[in-house]
Amino acid sequence: MKDELKIIPLGDAVAKMKTGSTPPTSHAGYFGGDIPWFTPGDIGSTKNLVESTRTLTQEAIFEGEAKLFEKGMLLVTCIGDIGRVGILQQPSYSNQQITALKFKDDIDSDFAYYWFVSNKKKLVNLANQAIVPILNNERLSEIEFAYPPLTEQKRIASLLTRADRLRQLRRTAHDLGDALLQSVFLEMFGEYIYSGDFIELGDEIILGPSNGIYKSEEYFGSGTLLLDIKGLYKSFYADFNTARRIQTTDSELKKYQVADGDILINRVSKMPEGVGKTVLVRNSPEPFVYESNMMRFRVNSERLNGIYLVYFLASEFSRKDLISKSNISNQASINQETVRSLKISVPPLSLQEEFAGVVARVESLSGRMGESTRQVEGLFDALLAQTMDNGR
Repeated sequence: MKDELKIIPLGDAVAKMKTGSTPPTSHAGYFGGDIPWFTPGDIGSTKNLVESTRTLTQEAIFEGEAKLFEKGMLLVTCIGDIGRVGILQQPSYSNQQITALKFKDDIDSDFAYYWFVSNKKKLVNLANQAIVPILNNERLSEIEFAYPPLTEQKRIASLLTRADRLRQLRRTAHDLGDALLQSVFLEMFGEYIYSGDFIELGDEIILGPSNGIYKSEEYFGSGTLLLDIKGLYKSFYADFNTARRIQTTDSELKKYQVADGDILINRVSKMPEGVGKTVLVRNSPEPFVYESNMMRFRVNSERLNGIYLVYFLASEFSRKDLISKSNISNQASINQETVRSLKISVPPLSLQEEFAGVVARVESLSGRMGESTRQVEGLFDALLAQTMDNGR
Protein backbone atom coordinates (compact mmCIF):
# COMPACT_ATOMS: atom_id res chain seq x y z
CA MET A 1 0.00 0.00 0.00
CA LYS A 2 2.85 2.40 0.81
CA ASP A 3 4.14 2.33 -2.77
CA GLU A 4 0.74 3.44 -4.08
CA LEU A 5 0.16 6.19 -1.56
CA LYS A 6 -0.23 9.74 -2.72
CA ILE A 7 0.83 12.39 -0.22
CA ILE A 8 -0.46 15.89 -0.84
CA PRO A 9 -1.44 18.93 1.27
CA LEU A 10 -4.95 18.46 2.63
CA GLY A 11 -5.99 21.68 0.91
CA ASP A 12 -5.30 20.04 -2.47
CA ALA A 13 -7.50 17.06 -1.56
CA VAL A 14 -10.65 19.09 -0.94
CA ALA A 15 -12.97 20.88 -3.33
CA LYS A 16 -14.45 23.08 -0.59
CA MET A 17 -13.38 24.19 2.89
CA LYS A 18 -15.82 26.34 4.88
CA THR A 19 -16.03 27.46 8.49
CA GLY A 20 -19.38 27.74 10.27
CA SER A 21 -20.84 30.77 11.99
CA THR A 22 -23.07 31.67 14.94
CA PRO A 23 -26.09 33.93 14.46
CA PRO A 24 -26.34 36.72 17.06
CA THR A 25 -27.42 34.96 20.25
CA SER A 26 -29.21 38.12 21.36
CA HIS A 27 -31.83 37.43 18.69
CA ALA A 28 -33.87 34.53 20.09
CA GLY A 29 -35.83 34.20 16.86
CA TYR A 30 -32.83 32.68 15.12
CA PHE A 31 -32.78 29.57 17.34
CA GLY A 32 -35.13 26.68 18.10
CA GLY A 33 -36.38 25.84 14.61
CA ASP A 34 -36.04 22.57 12.70
CA ILE A 35 -32.75 23.23 10.85
CA PRO A 36 -29.67 21.33 12.16
CA TRP A 37 -26.92 23.56 13.55
CA PHE A 38 -23.95 21.56 14.87
CA THR A 39 -21.65 22.51 17.73
CA PRO A 40 -18.55 20.58 18.90
CA GLY A 41 -20.51 18.63 21.51
CA ASP A 42 -22.53 17.02 18.70
CA ILE A 43 -19.43 15.65 16.98
CA GLY A 44 -17.06 12.82 17.79
CA SER A 45 -19.19 10.00 19.15
CA THR A 46 -20.38 8.58 15.80
CA LYS A 47 -19.37 8.81 12.16
CA ASN A 48 -22.76 9.81 10.77
CA LEU A 49 -24.10 13.21 11.86
CA VAL A 50 -27.89 13.21 11.78
CA GLU A 51 -29.26 15.39 14.58
CA SER A 52 -27.83 18.41 16.37
CA THR A 53 -28.49 19.54 19.92
CA ARG A 54 -29.32 23.08 18.80
CA THR A 55 -31.26 24.17 15.74
CA LEU A 56 -31.86 27.28 13.66
CA THR A 57 -35.01 28.84 12.26
CA GLN A 58 -35.78 29.82 8.67
CA GLU A 59 -35.38 33.44 9.77
CA ALA A 60 -31.68 32.89 10.50
CA ILE A 61 -31.20 31.30 7.08
CA PHE A 62 -33.14 33.94 5.14
CA GLU A 63 -31.14 36.72 6.78
CA GLY A 64 -27.82 35.08 5.93
CA GLU A 65 -26.74 34.42 9.51
CA ALA A 66 -25.46 30.88 8.83
CA LYS A 67 -23.39 29.06 6.19
CA LEU A 68 -24.86 26.00 4.47
CA PHE A 69 -22.89 22.74 4.44
CA GLU A 70 -23.83 20.07 1.91
CA LYS A 71 -24.80 16.50 2.72
CA GLY A 72 -21.69 14.30 2.77
CA MET A 73 -19.29 17.02 3.92
CA LEU A 74 -16.94 16.08 6.73
CA LEU A 75 -17.11 18.31 9.82
CA VAL A 76 -13.99 18.75 11.95
CA THR A 77 -13.67 20.77 15.15
CA CYS A 78 -10.86 23.32 14.87
CA ILE A 79 -11.32 25.37 18.06
CA GLY A 80 -11.14 23.91 21.57
CA ASP A 81 -11.21 20.11 21.40
CA ILE A 82 -9.39 19.82 18.07
CA GLY A 83 -10.03 16.99 15.61
CA ARG A 84 -13.49 15.66 16.43
CA VAL A 85 -15.03 14.54 13.13
CA GLY A 86 -18.25 13.32 11.54
CA ILE A 87 -19.99 13.16 8.17
CA LEU A 88 -23.19 15.10 7.51
CA GLN A 89 -26.20 13.01 6.52
CA GLN A 90 -28.26 16.02 5.42
CA PRO A 91 -27.65 19.69 4.52
CA SER A 92 -26.83 21.48 7.78
CA TYR A 93 -25.08 24.38 9.47
CA SER A 94 -22.53 24.74 12.31
CA ASN A 95 -20.94 27.28 14.61
CA GLN A 96 -17.54 28.88 14.03
CA GLN A 97 -15.63 26.18 15.93
CA ILE A 98 -16.23 23.74 13.09
CA THR A 99 -14.81 23.54 9.56
CA ALA A 100 -16.56 21.59 6.78
CA LEU A 101 -14.62 19.75 4.07
CA LYS A 102 -15.92 18.48 0.72
CA PHE A 103 -13.36 16.09 -0.76
CA LYS A 104 -12.58 15.71 -4.44
CA ASP A 105 -13.98 12.80 -6.43
CA ASP A 106 -10.89 10.59 -6.04
CA ILE A 107 -11.20 10.55 -2.23
CA ASP A 108 -13.81 8.53 -0.36
CA SER A 109 -15.41 10.55 2.47
CA ASP A 110 -15.55 7.50 4.77
CA PHE A 111 -11.84 6.91 4.24
CA ALA A 112 -11.18 10.59 4.97
CA TYR A 113 -13.21 10.28 8.19
CA TYR A 114 -11.03 7.42 9.46
CA TRP A 115 -7.90 9.27 8.35
CA PHE A 116 -8.91 12.13 10.63
CA VAL A 117 -9.70 9.74 13.50
CA SER A 118 -6.25 8.19 13.06
CA ASN A 119 -4.49 11.57 12.88
CA LYS A 120 -6.28 13.47 15.66
CA LYS A 121 -3.05 13.92 17.64
CA LYS A 122 -1.35 15.40 14.59
CA LEU A 123 -4.10 18.01 14.32
CA VAL A 124 -3.91 18.80 18.03
CA ASN A 125 -0.14 19.29 17.82
CA LEU A 126 -0.51 21.68 14.87
CA ALA A 127 -3.00 23.91 16.68
CA ASN A 128 -1.72 26.96 18.51
CA GLN A 129 -1.16 26.41 22.22
CA ALA A 130 -3.39 29.18 23.53
CA ILE A 131 -5.78 28.61 26.44
CA VAL A 132 -8.37 27.76 23.75
CA PRO A 133 -6.44 25.91 20.99
CA ILE A 134 -7.18 26.96 17.40
CA LEU A 135 -6.34 25.19 14.15
CA ASN A 136 -7.06 27.71 11.41
CA ASN A 137 -7.91 26.77 7.83
CA GLU A 138 -4.48 27.75 6.53
CA ARG A 139 -2.68 25.33 8.83
CA LEU A 140 -5.33 22.67 8.27
CA SER A 141 -4.76 22.96 4.51
CA GLU A 142 -1.02 22.40 4.92
CA ILE A 143 -1.33 19.03 6.71
CA GLU A 144 0.02 16.13 4.66
CA PHE A 145 -2.83 13.88 3.56
CA ALA A 146 -1.88 10.34 2.50
CA TYR A 147 -4.27 8.17 0.51
CA PRO A 148 -4.22 5.08 -1.75
CA PRO A 149 -6.28 4.53 -4.93
CA LEU A 150 -10.05 4.93 -4.56
CA THR A 151 -10.82 1.19 -4.63
CA GLU A 152 -8.36 0.61 -1.77
CA GLN A 153 -9.83 3.54 0.15
CA LYS A 154 -13.28 1.98 -0.08
CA ARG A 155 -11.98 -1.43 1.04
CA ILE A 156 -10.26 0.12 4.07
CA ALA A 157 -13.30 2.23 4.95
CA SER A 158 -15.61 -0.80 4.72
CA LEU A 159 -13.38 -2.85 7.02
CA LEU A 160 -13.12 -0.05 9.58
CA THR A 161 -16.86 0.65 9.41
CA ARG A 162 -17.63 -2.94 10.41
CA ALA A 163 -15.19 -2.77 13.32
CA ASP A 164 -16.51 0.65 14.29
CA ARG A 165 -20.09 -0.67 14.35
CA LEU A 166 -19.14 -3.19 17.06
CA ARG A 167 -17.45 -0.42 19.02
CA GLN A 168 -20.57 1.75 18.76
CA LEU A 169 -22.76 -1.08 20.03
CA ARG A 170 -20.66 -1.18 23.20
CA ARG A 171 -20.97 2.57 23.59
CA THR A 172 -24.73 2.37 23.08
CA ALA A 173 -24.97 -0.06 25.99
CA HIS A 174 -23.19 2.52 28.16
CA ASP A 175 -25.54 5.27 26.97
CA LEU A 176 -28.54 3.10 27.83
CA GLY A 177 -27.20 2.89 31.38
CA ASP A 178 -27.09 6.68 31.55
CA ALA A 179 -30.63 6.93 30.18
CA LEU A 180 -31.83 4.41 32.75
CA LEU A 181 -30.41 6.49 35.59
CA GLN A 182 -32.03 9.64 34.25
CA SER A 183 -35.35 7.80 34.14
CA VAL A 184 -34.93 6.44 37.67
CA PHE A 185 -34.08 9.94 38.90
CA LEU A 186 -37.32 11.39 37.50
CA GLU A 187 -39.35 8.49 38.87
CA MET A 188 -37.94 8.89 42.37
CA PHE A 189 -37.87 12.69 42.58
CA GLY A 190 -40.39 13.96 40.04
CA GLU A 191 -43.04 14.69 42.64
CA TYR A 192 -40.58 16.81 44.63
CA ILE A 193 -39.34 18.71 41.58
CA TYR A 194 -42.81 19.49 40.26
CA SER A 195 -44.26 20.36 43.67
CA GLY A 196 -42.68 23.81 43.48
CA ASP A 197 -41.16 23.45 46.95
CA PHE A 198 -37.66 24.81 46.42
CA ILE A 199 -34.88 26.50 48.32
CA GLU A 200 -31.81 28.28 46.99
CA LEU A 201 -28.66 26.19 46.61
CA GLY A 202 -26.76 28.80 48.60
CA ASP A 203 -28.71 27.79 51.70
CA GLU A 204 -26.96 24.41 51.62
CA ILE A 205 -23.46 25.54 50.56
CA ILE A 206 -20.90 25.40 53.39
CA LEU A 207 -17.83 26.33 51.30
CA GLY A 208 -17.61 28.52 48.20
CA PRO A 209 -18.49 28.89 45.46
CA SER A 210 -15.07 30.14 44.42
CA ASN A 211 -13.27 30.45 41.08
CA GLY A 212 -10.26 28.32 40.24
CA ILE A 213 -6.62 29.15 39.71
CA TYR A 214 -5.31 31.04 36.69
CA LYS A 215 -1.65 31.09 35.62
CA SER A 216 0.18 31.76 32.37
CA GLU A 217 1.60 28.93 30.25
CA GLU A 218 5.09 29.28 31.69
CA TYR A 219 3.88 27.65 34.92
CA PHE A 220 2.56 24.52 33.17
CA GLY A 221 4.38 21.22 32.75
CA SER A 222 5.22 20.08 36.28
CA GLY A 223 3.98 20.35 39.84
CA THR A 224 0.41 19.99 41.10
CA LEU A 225 -2.26 18.14 39.14
CA LEU A 226 -4.66 20.63 37.49
CA LEU A 227 -8.15 19.57 36.44
CA ASP A 228 -9.04 21.42 33.23
CA ILE A 229 -12.46 22.13 31.79
CA LYS A 230 -12.41 18.98 29.64
CA GLY A 231 -12.62 16.99 32.87
CA LEU A 232 -16.22 18.13 33.37
CA TYR A 233 -17.83 16.75 30.23
CA LYS A 234 -17.52 12.96 30.17
CA SER A 235 -19.74 11.98 33.09
CA PHE A 236 -21.19 13.13 36.39
CA TYR A 237 -17.75 12.76 37.99
CA ALA A 238 -14.53 14.71 37.56
CA ASP A 239 -12.42 13.05 34.86
CA PHE A 240 -8.65 13.33 35.26
CA ASN A 241 -7.62 11.86 31.89
CA THR A 242 -6.93 15.30 30.41
CA ALA A 243 -5.47 16.83 33.60
CA ARG A 244 -2.24 18.81 33.31
CA ARG A 245 0.36 19.89 35.85
CA ILE A 246 1.01 23.39 37.11
CA GLN A 247 3.49 24.94 39.51
CA THR A 248 1.78 26.22 42.66
CA THR A 249 2.87 27.86 45.88
CA ASP A 250 1.87 26.40 49.25
CA SER A 251 -0.72 29.14 49.71
CA GLU A 252 -2.18 28.51 46.24
CA LEU A 253 -2.42 24.78 46.90
CA LYS A 254 -4.21 25.43 50.17
CA LYS A 255 -6.63 27.86 48.52
CA TYR A 256 -7.46 25.85 45.39
CA GLN A 257 -7.08 22.22 46.48
CA VAL A 258 -10.24 20.18 45.97
CA ALA A 259 -11.49 17.44 48.28
CA ASP A 260 -13.53 14.36 47.48
CA GLY A 261 -17.18 15.28 47.86
CA ASP A 262 -16.73 18.78 46.46
CA ILE A 263 -18.76 19.95 43.45
CA LEU A 264 -17.22 21.60 40.39
CA ILE A 265 -19.26 23.64 37.92
CA ASN A 266 -18.29 25.16 34.57
CA ARG A 267 -18.75 28.94 34.80
CA VAL A 268 -18.09 30.03 31.21
CA SER A 269 -18.73 28.60 27.74
CA LYS A 270 -18.91 29.84 24.17
CA MET A 271 -22.40 28.34 23.93
CA PRO A 272 -25.22 28.39 26.51
CA GLU A 273 -25.53 24.59 26.61
CA GLY A 274 -21.94 24.30 27.86
CA VAL A 275 -22.19 26.57 30.87
CA GLY A 276 -23.14 25.06 34.23
CA LYS A 277 -21.95 21.49 33.59
CA THR A 278 -21.53 20.04 37.08
CA VAL A 279 -19.54 17.09 38.41
CA LEU A 280 -18.91 15.44 41.75
CA VAL A 281 -15.32 14.88 42.83
CA ARG A 282 -14.53 11.39 44.09
CA ASN A 283 -11.56 9.00 44.10
CA SER A 284 -9.06 11.77 43.39
CA PRO A 285 -5.78 10.20 42.21
CA GLU A 286 -3.75 12.76 44.23
CA PRO A 287 -4.13 16.31 45.59
CA PHE A 288 -5.23 18.60 42.76
CA VAL A 289 -6.38 22.13 41.94
CA TYR A 290 -8.96 23.35 39.43
CA GLU A 291 -8.70 25.91 36.64
CA SER A 292 -10.30 29.36 36.48
CA ASN A 293 -13.07 28.40 34.04
CA MET A 294 -14.86 26.57 36.83
CA MET A 295 -16.09 27.12 40.38
CA ARG A 296 -15.86 24.82 43.38
CA PHE A 297 -18.35 24.52 46.22
CA ARG A 298 -19.21 22.11 49.03
CA VAL A 299 -22.66 21.36 50.41
CA ASN A 300 -24.02 20.16 53.72
CA SER A 301 -23.74 16.36 53.47
CA GLU A 302 -26.37 15.93 56.20
CA ARG A 303 -28.94 17.43 53.84
CA LEU A 304 -27.67 16.74 50.32
CA ASN A 305 -26.12 13.68 48.74
CA GLY A 306 -23.54 14.68 46.11
CA ILE A 307 -24.74 12.13 43.53
CA TYR A 308 -28.31 13.35 43.88
CA LEU A 309 -27.24 16.98 43.55
CA VAL A 310 -25.26 16.60 40.31
CA TYR A 311 -28.14 14.68 38.74
CA PHE A 312 -30.57 17.35 39.89
CA LEU A 313 -28.40 20.13 38.45
CA ALA A 314 -28.35 18.24 35.13
CA SER A 315 -32.14 17.95 35.05
CA GLU A 316 -34.19 19.87 32.51
CA PHE A 317 -35.74 21.98 35.26
CA SER A 318 -32.39 23.05 36.71
CA ARG A 319 -30.85 23.67 33.29
CA LYS A 320 -33.66 26.06 32.38
CA ASP A 321 -33.23 27.85 35.69
CA LEU A 322 -29.48 28.23 35.15
CA ILE A 323 -29.71 29.36 31.51
CA SER A 324 -32.31 31.97 32.45
CA LYS A 325 -29.84 33.43 34.94
CA SER A 326 -26.79 33.25 32.66
CA ASN A 327 -25.13 36.23 31.08
CA ILE A 328 -25.18 35.61 27.32
CA SER A 329 -23.18 38.08 25.25
CA ASN A 330 -20.06 36.95 23.38
CA GLN A 331 -20.15 33.82 25.53
CA ALA A 332 -22.38 32.33 28.20
CA SER A 333 -21.27 32.74 31.80
CA ILE A 334 -22.45 32.43 35.37
CA ASN A 335 -21.03 33.90 38.56
CA GLN A 336 -20.97 32.89 42.20
CA GLU A 337 -24.27 34.58 42.92
CA THR A 338 -25.87 32.66 40.05
CA VAL A 339 -24.82 29.38 41.64
CA ARG A 340 -26.09 30.43 45.06
CA SER A 341 -29.45 31.47 43.62
CA LEU A 342 -30.16 28.20 41.79
CA LYS A 343 -33.39 26.57 42.91
CA ILE A 344 -33.08 23.05 44.28
CA SER A 345 -35.41 20.48 45.78
CA VAL A 346 -34.27 18.70 48.94
CA PRO A 347 -36.05 15.35 49.31
CA PRO A 348 -35.40 13.17 52.38
CA LEU A 349 -31.72 12.25 52.61
CA SER A 350 -32.62 8.57 52.83
CA LEU A 351 -34.29 8.77 49.41
CA GLN A 352 -31.30 10.59 47.94
CA GLU A 353 -29.01 7.87 49.29
CA GLU A 354 -31.26 5.18 47.87
CA PHE A 355 -30.82 6.79 44.45
CA ALA A 356 -27.04 6.92 44.99
CA GLY A 357 -27.19 3.18 45.66
CA VAL A 358 -28.98 2.60 42.34
CA VAL A 359 -26.28 4.65 40.60
CA ALA A 360 -23.58 2.55 42.27
CA ARG A 361 -25.17 -0.71 41.10
CA VAL A 362 -25.51 0.52 37.51
CA GLU A 363 -21.90 1.72 37.60
CA SER A 364 -20.78 -1.67 38.87
CA LEU A 365 -22.49 -3.34 35.92
CA SER A 366 -20.94 -0.80 33.57
CA GLY A 367 -17.55 -1.55 35.10
CA ARG A 368 -17.91 -5.26 34.35
CA MET A 369 -18.84 -4.39 30.77
CA GLY A 370 -15.95 -1.95 30.62
CA GLU A 371 -13.22 -4.55 30.22
CA SER A 372 -14.80 -6.10 27.13
CA THR A 373 -15.43 -2.59 25.81
CA ARG A 374 -11.76 -1.70 26.27
CA GLN A 375 -10.79 -4.85 24.37
CA VAL A 376 -13.06 -3.88 21.48
CA GLU A 377 -11.67 -0.32 21.51
CA GLY A 378 -8.12 -1.70 21.51
CA LEU A 379 -8.82 -3.94 18.55
CA PHE A 380 -10.36 -1.04 16.65
CA ASP A 381 -7.37 1.21 17.38
CA ALA A 382 -4.93 -1.49 16.25
CA LEU A 383 -6.88 -2.06 13.05
CA LEU A 384 -7.09 1.69 12.47
CA ALA A 385 -3.34 2.12 12.87
CA GLN A 386 -2.59 -0.81 10.57
CA THR A 387 -5.00 0.05 7.76
CA MET A 388 -4.35 3.78 7.81
CA ASP A 389 -0.60 3.15 7.91
CA ASN A 390 -0.35 5.56 10.87
CA GLY A 391 -1.34 8.46 8.63
CA ARG A 392 2.05 8.37 6.79
